[in-house]
Amino acid sequence: MNDRVKVEITDGVADVRMVRTDKMNALDDAMFSALIETGEALKTTKGVRAVVLSGEGRAFCAGLDMGSFAAMASGERNRGAADGETLLTPKRSAGGSNRAQHAVMVWREQPVPVIAAIHGVAFGGGFQLALAPDLRFVTPDARMAVMEIKWGLVPDMGGLVLMRHLARGDVIRELTYTGRIFDGEEAQRLGFATRVCADPRAEALALAREIAAKSPTAIRGAKRLIELSETPASQHDILLAESAEQGAVIGTPNQKEAVMSNMEKRAAVYAD
Repeated sequence: MNDRVKVEITDGVADVRMVRTDKMNALDDAMFSALIETGEALKTTKGVRAVVLSGEGRAFCAGLDMGSFAAMASGERNRGAADGETLLTPKRSAGGSNRAQHAVMVWREQPVPVIAAIHGVAFGGGFQLALAPDLRFVTPDARMAVMEIKWGLVPDMGGLVLMRHLARGDVIRELTYTGRIFDGEEAQRLGFATRVCADPRAEALALAREIAAKSPTAIRGAKRLIELSETPASQHDILLAESAEQGAVIGTPNQKEAVMSNMEKRAAVYAD
């Protein structure tokens, strides 16, 4: 895993970096495995309160490794699947993902906020990977694309699950049908970027540290509520969930610490 993804955890922030720099962090079998293993491990790593996902070198992620396209041209149909499995394998994650999809969706499934820091390119599978975090910070000149159509393919790594919450349906259709490349400025206008900045990773880490300094109990509860609000759940169910989350947090040590630290004008010290 160390030759594909590296993780450093400091002050509650997990700094996750794809490090296949010679291939612009393209998605090969080892990268799929590394993303899944890293994401699954972080879900239960004590002390993690926020995550930043980025790519070292010239790009965030260039998408599927070119070797996979060569394999497809020779008849291979199951890139991204585990040995002996197909894309339609019944062996799926709890969220319904096959292996390639899980490499993306595991970042949406994190119990804490995740911020993607995007520079260079985020094409195809790399673009879908960028959509999974809660927030996306991008450089103005970052190049992004729903590029699957270029290779005669469709988005199949969770992209349609994720895009529908960020952009209008006609926008998603146009980008999917054409595969055209757009920059960070347009990504923000379309809804795919949260913030355009010169140094996305530095700003993402700064925000992650700010989040990590808040009550982890409340942050996790807030994320659960936001995710519920993005489902077809009824107004009744969402209001009930708000009450349940608030009832669970009121009076806890972390909630008391939030009140006392504000009253005493000092930095809060929260327990995980």
